[in-house]
Amino acid sequence: MYPATPRFIRTLAESHNVISEVELHRTDGVVELLPHTGGSVTADRGSACRRTCSVTLADPSLIPRTARDRVSVYGAYVVIRRGIDYGGGKKELIPLGVFRLDDVIGDLSTGPVTLQGKSFEAYLADDKFTAPTSTRGYGLVSTAVGMLVSTSMPSLVIDTSRLADTTIGTTTWDVQGDRLEAIREVAKAAGAEVYCDANGTLVVAPLADRLLTPPVWDVAAGERGTLVKASVGMSSAGVYNGVLASGENTEDNAARVASLVVDDDPASPTWWNGPFGHRPYFLSSSTLTTTGACTAAATYELAARRLPNAVADLSSLANPAIEPGDVLRAIYRDGSRDLHQVQSLTIGLSEGDEFTLALIGGKEDG
Repeated sequence: MYPATPRFIRTLAESHNVISEVELHRTDGVVELLPHTGGSVTADRGSACRRTCSVTLADPSLIPRTARDRVSVYGAYVVIRRGIDYGGGKKELIPLGVFRLDDVIGDLSTGPVTLQGKSFEAYLADDKFTAPTSTRGYGLVSTAVGMLVSTSMPSLVIDTSRLADTTIGTTTWDVQGDRLEAIREVAKAAGAEVYCDANGTLVVAPLADRLLTPPVWDVAAGERGTLVKASVGMSSAGVYNGVLASGENTEDNAARVASLVVDDDPASPTWWNGPFGHRPYFLSSSTLTTTGACTAAATYELAARRLPNAVADLSSLANPAIEPGDVLRAIYRDGSRDLHQVQSLTIGLSEGDEFTLALIGGKEDG
């Protein structure tokens, strides 16, 4: 969760004045606030570009007619924030993301104008390799990711502070190869995700273990609670209880290696030898050149794939500090409680907009 003050979290459950900002960074270096009438931001762990935005403006003069206009799809970007105005000149704003502008469309006579954008992973995805590109000489996950990013976007800040760095084998991608997918492949050798956070920093980090991570927020029903409605259920779709990780690297003359890691806890509902059966997931990468590396990668991957099979879609009062991967505690009207991890969320920019959370990996919180 983005660090918000205790006052901010407490005020979310009270009547408060919602404010939002759309800050335009123009290609000529000028920064200005755009008056807007609405919009939303979606953050989704399942998307290559984790964050997307849609913003509505009333002024049709903002529709670009040439590449040099103020609101340009040739390099302009927006920073979006939402927060609370406490009154008396005091306010607190939480960043929702930094977005490259991709589309600006509207009625020239009457408006409205709609801006749509993606977080900065989009630049990496678009910058396909124009020459064969290798990790030779970059033998760690951190250095290989740094090379792949800096040769495309040298100014993009990379955060590897939570990364358990890992040695990788040499891998080469051909012309037209997807740079973002290459970065994700390298990061996966250390069991890490790659995404832009709310500040626009490229984060390389493992998904927090939902069974060991304290919940960052209670979504509770009832008086002074934030829960509006909940749809809960059980599903085994996409649940795996074993991961077979393998690698073979001809560039390093490394023979094929593999390791199978399974859910070996007899008390687990997804126990490998239990009634759930065997449901293996397969991970293959030339970055894996030792059995130990395969075991580590499989262990990390199993933590994400071995999801307890409770799911929930919640609507609550909006909390802009929540991010995908956060662990939340849902407290229902009947007093039952679940711990869930955020898969995706959508938050509006205006007061009264619905805040929706898609959650995974729930378990009863005893």
